[in-house]
Amino acid sequence: MSNARQEHPDSSTTLTDEELRTLDAHWRAANYLAVGQIYLLSNPLLTEPLRPEHVKPRLLGHWGTSPGLNLVHTHLNRIIKERGQDALCVWGPGHGGPAVLANAWLEGSYSQTYPDVTRDAVGMERLFRQFSFPAEYRATSPRRPLAPSMRAVNSATPCPTPTAPPSTIRSSLSPV
Repeated sequence: MSNARQEHPDSSTTLTDEELRTLDAHWRAANYLAVGQIYLLSNPLLTEPLRPEHVKPRLLGHWGTSPGLNLVHTHLNRIIKERGQDALCVWGPGHGGPAVLANAWLEGSYSQTYPDVTRDAVGMERLFRQFSFPAEYRATSPRRPLAPSMRAVNSATPCPTPTAPPSTIRSSLSPV
């Protein structure tokens, strides 16, 4: 692929092929984390064949809203970083929780709020267990609020964008 900039007819913003690949990788990683929160109890990186005990017996959340919220969050992050903007994302209550938490985990703010939910395979499993699952199966107890504040602020650590697609994320996340 060339590094030619892609222009949208209604925008003066242009993106290189590499920027598009990076945005796509972030979006796909957020989608994987969202679906993992809804369905997976363990085996977050699918390092072994999926078995029934890896899947939550009670599913909450709504996959249908996650890709759209993840797409919006991915592009808002790009704009915030590109323009040096301070911004506060306010998402309404509802079935989009997995998407909001996925992006908070990717950018690091979830782990700042819940230090035991680290940004590695162990933390990913804790994130998955915390979402919509009884306290006895969670990595921590007693039950505590699950949603950290969602902030992307220019003066804070910028939201990192994964450089690898979700299928290769396991190489950058090593179990502790």
